[in-house]
Amino acid sequence: MTHWLIAPVVLPALLAPFIVLAARYHIGIQRTFSVVGVLALIAIALGLTTQVFDGSILLYQLGDWAAPFGIVLVGDRLSIFMVLLTAVLALFVLLYAIGSGWDNRGAHFHALFQFQLMGIMGAFLTGDLFNLFVFFEVLLIASYGLMIHAGGDARLRAGVQYVLFNLIGSTLFLFALGSIYAETGTLNMADLANRVALIGAEDTVGIRVAAVLLILVFAIKATVVPLHFWLPSSYAEAPAPVAALFAIMTKVGAYAIIRVYTMIFPPDLEITAGLQGDWLLPAALLSVALGMVGVLAAKRLDRLVAFSVIGSMGMVMVAISLFTPEGIAAALYYIVHSTLAAAALFLIADMVRSGRDNLDLTAQPPIAGSALTAAFFFVGAIAVAGLPPLSGFLGKLLVLDAAFGADQVVWVWAVVLGSSLIGIVGFSRAGSILFWKAQSVVRDAETAASPPPAVLSYVAVGGLLALLVAHTIFAGQMHSYATKMAAQLFSPQPYIATVLETRGKLSTSQEGH
Repeated sequence: MTHWLIAPVVLPALLAPFIVLAARYHIGIQRTFSVVGVLALIAIALGLTTQVFDGSILLYQLGDWAAPFGIVLVGDRLSIFMVLLTAVLALFVLLYAIGSGWDNRGAHFHALFQFQLMGIMGAFLTGDLFNLFVFFEVLLIASYGLMIHAGGDARLRAGVQYVLFNLIGSTLFLFALGSIYAETGTLNMADLANRVALIGAEDTVGIRVAAVLLILVFAIKATVVPLHFWLPSSYAEAPAPVAALFAIMTKVGAYAIIRVYTMIFPPDLEITAGLQGDWLLPAALLSVALGMVGVLAAKRLDRLVAFSVIGSMGMVMVAISLFTPEGIAAALYYIVHSTLAAAALFLIADMVRSGRDNLDLTAQPPIAGSALTAAFFFVGAIAVAGLPPLSGFLGKLLVLDAAFGADQVVWVWAVVLGSSLIGIVGFSRAGSILFWKAQSVVRDAETAASPPPAVLSYVAVGGLLALLVAHTIFAGQMHSYATKMAAQLFSPQPYIATVLETRGKLSTSQEGH
């Protein structure tokens, strides 16, 4: 048992109250501890990555109570990978919040930011469905506070809508947990994998209902059509650093689907056979199409970016819904791309906002620093639209390749390629209005020039885009590791054996890594 595994949860959980109690009125101290805490999270995540790189499974038993009775945290390739991605994203988002001054526009930004990280890290590391629900609620509470940061009627309305939709998801989650516990007597994921496999064909009604409820809950978190209604307004109205951090929150839903429906309800399980693919793939394709149509139809830049998140998550879910090792590997590669690209675009939208009266896609006087901001937008738009040479193009190729052999391969290819074309047109339209047509109205404008964004803001956005470039350059290595993660997911016995081991330490390695 390694104690380092609980550090990504405990560290932000301790930092948040410290910031509130000891540094409430000292923004400089808050910033220092928040940045140092995130840097420590990155270091811890890198250390954990080296431990699971060979396929080992890490286990932490709270209070030394063994599963399935005790609370356990489990680290495998996938969960630690998501922890590392979250920590890296948090660093650049935090730097932007500090550089732009967003963290000083309302109370308790840094404390809520740390609580948000606690919830995300816990969701990725927990080995228990009930504690996954608990960490979802931590996410909901902290994210609501962050959403209404700096106030405003529009932001408050969007925050209420966000909470209501997610409370519906939480209610369904509780129903699902009750059904699962009634049928199996446990909520530990490893124990559930063993017990669900033993359920007879004549007793499948309860567990099928629970499986359907769970996938609905996770689809709400992952913004799969038609359960996506809460996202456009919520993300568009949220403060830019908050929306950028929320880019990883939709991936929590995708992660939960991958984890639960490869371990507890795998594709070859007879009692839930066909449950995932029969409707999840069509819904994912609709998400891709609707997201890109929303990009084309958007009249504001922030809503354009929000719809691009729906489209990107649709692409992720298309790959996941294939429920093959190739599909999951493609989804994991695309998750990194989608997270970094969406976060960068939300921050770029805020750069544009700082030099304009609004984010309407209409010709207005050019903003200060428009050349560099336009270059950033150009790179981000290429990435999200899936144009070569960036990782979005490679990720879509991987998804299309994984779809070969699927019954709906024609639909997958048609929707992915068609929506990519629509996305290109939508981003081209927005970029030309914001940065090219702006030059045509400069002679008629008598407005005072706004100062350019802070250097730290450019550093944060540039860092995210640099990571996208690195994700492209090292695509072979990243996809190779994603393939290993997928192979480990579809061979869950080492995970199950490690979690249910009750006689001390057990070191398990995945064969074929």
